[in-house]
Amino acid sequence: METPAILQALELTSWWEVPAVVLAILYLVLAARENIWCWGAAFVSTAIYIYVFFDVNLFLESALQIYYLAMAVYGWYQWRQPTDQSSTLPISTWSLKKHIVVIVATGAIVVTSGYLLSENTEAALPYVDAFTTWYAVVTTYMVTKKILENWGYWFVIDSVSVYLYYSRGLYLTALLFIAYLVIIVFGYLKWKKEYDQANVQTGP
Repeated sequence: METPAILQALELTSWWEVPAVVLAILYLVLAARENIWCWGAAFVSTAIYIYVFFDVNLFLESALQIYYLAMAVYGWYQWRQPTDQSSTLPISTWSLKKHIVVIVATGAIVVTSGYLLSENTEAALPYVDAFTTWYAVVTTYMVTKKILENWGYWFVIDSVSVYLYYSRGLYLTALLFIAYLVIIVFGYLKWKKEYDQANVQTGP
C-alpha cells in the first residue's frame, strides 16, 4: 500500500526541525506564564531555525531568526529589570492610534519588501514571507515590553504562518503554529487577568 504523501514528507523532515519545534513550544508556554526562561528557549530555537528556513528558501524568515536572537537577549534584560512600582516589568497596553500607525507602517514595509523579493530573488511566497516576518518583528518587540495586545497580533501572524510552512513542507513547524493558536488564547487570558488585577490594585 502506498504511503500517504504527508507521511512521506514527514519522513524527509530535517531532524533539526524537531528540537526547534519543542523549544519553540516551551518558549510560548513560558511566555504565557511570564517566566523569564522563555527567552532562553527562544534563543536556542531561533538559532536552529536560521538554518531550517534558509534550507527551504524562506529567506526573510531565516533573517528574522537573527532578529529573534537579539530580541531574546533584549527580552531577558527587559523582563528582569525592576520598575518603580514592581520588581518585574508590568503588563501594559497601547492606544488604538498607536496600533493603527504600527499596522499601516508595517504593511507598507511588507508590500515593499515582498515586491523586492519577488523581483530579485527566488524566495518562496515572497509577500506571505514578508507579512509574517515584518509583523513578527513588531510583535516580538511588543512581547519584550509586555504589551497585552501582542497576543492578538500573534494569532493573525501564526494563522498565516500555518499555511506558509505547510506549503514549504515544514509540517512539524506548521503543526507547531497550530498549537501556538491554542496557547495564544490561554496566554492572552492569563495576561489580561493579571493586567486587570494590577489596574484595580493601582486605580483610584
